[in-house]
Amino acid sequence: MLLFGRTLEKGHICFQTESGTSSEVFRELFLSVFGYEPECQVSTRKNGVKMYTYDITAAGVVEDVFRKYHLSTSERNIDSEIIATNSLGVFTAGVFLACGSVNDPSKEYHLEFAVQGEELAGGLSMLLGDIGVNAKTVLRRGQYVVYIKGSESIEDTLTFIGAQQCTLELMNVKIYKDVRNKANRIANCDAANIDKVVKAALKQIEDIKLIEQTIGFESLSEELREVAELRLENTDMSLQEIGENLSEPISRSGVNHRFKKLAAIADMLRAGGNINEK
Repeated sequence: MLLFGRTLEKGHICFQTESGTSSEVFRELFLSVFGYEPECQVSTRKNGVKMYTYDITAAGVVEDVFRKYHLSTSERNIDSEIIATNSLGVFTAGVFLACGSVNDPSKEYHLEFAVQGEELAGGLSMLLGDIGVNAKTVLRRGQYVVYIKGSESIEDTLTFIGAQQCTLELMNVKIYKDVRNKANRIANCDAANIDKVVKAALKQIEDIKLIEQTIGFESLSEELREVAELRLENTDMSLQEIGENLSEPISRSGVNHRFKKLAAIADMLRAGGNINEK
């Protein structure tokens, strides 16, 4: 948390966070490790978000921090020996508490770390790579941001740092979104099919009425006449339902074939032809 905090200099250490939980963890850990309780300054931004700030300037305390964690005064680096003697998962959890955030999974799958310095960002990317997570880095408003996309990678990261409950919540959101998207696709497909059926039925009725008004149904064969009359009487019937209600039931494709014949006759009539389909 110190390494990925806002300021880490010989005369000044500053840890800043918008999370009340991270603030409390930092205070308790610092008191436990160094026997010194840092003072917290709480301010409120224009957007209403609270900011918790710990400024540590006591010379002896700052020296203890740099000595204990073998910190460099010129650059920030992840000390592999410290991680090796402790826990990579716990260390990564500290990084997340210091500078990490997760977007609302119902809107976007995105986890990121706002890191102080390019070298530290590179070290964090390598660390995440060691646990099988592919992280990318971008420079945003002068700050390096290490980010992770994809629900599975975010789930792996949260599980690794001990946030299993958050992983379960993310998985639940993902399942809900998948089900909702599938339902929407089915609904859209059904709506499209209904529109298609309605348009086809209207075209069939238009063709049938033209035939009736020009050459009459008596000019049609028995099969075509029956289909034509059934369609006029039942404008909302599907092709399959029409086929099932004929005196001699036929398949959907059979009904479609008869309507194509009626459409061809109507097209000929529109072109000025005189047809006796019988």
